[in-house]
Amino acid sequence: MDIRPLTELYAVSPQIAPEDLPAIRAAGYTTVIDNRPDAEIPADWQAAAMRAAAEAAGLTFVENPVIGGMLTEANVEAQARAIAEATGPVLAYCASGNRSSVVWALAMAGTLSADELIALPARHGYSLDWLRPALMARGG
Repeated sequence: MDIRPLTELYAVSPQIAPEDLPAIRAAGYTTVIDNRPDAEIPADWQAAAMRAAAEAAGLTFVENPVIGGMLTEANVEAQARAIAEATGPVLAYCASGNRSSVVWALAMAGTLSADELIALPARHGYSLDWLRPALMARGG
């Protein structure tokens, strides 16, 4: 498990395993967002298994699969809604953490500047410079 905090209330991670969820809860996270489509991963990491383990650990689980290169407005809206409805810090995961950073940046455009939305993920090696025009168009 490799949690990479972007803000005090939102972190990203590469793929997690069901056995990581109690430690995620112990670290103070209240919501886990799965940004990975089931078609990419083995059955024991798919959404149903992860949801069961997350709920058993006392976490809220949100399934919001982002297909690489095919991010949709519905993905952005679902991410924003999950973040807004969370009762505490959120951990979102995908294969590397990059998609979870991109969808977060788009969801937060207008609440932080484009510079901040690019710089925060960059601390963890995620290069979102290419996203600047979209962030600016969304009010970032």
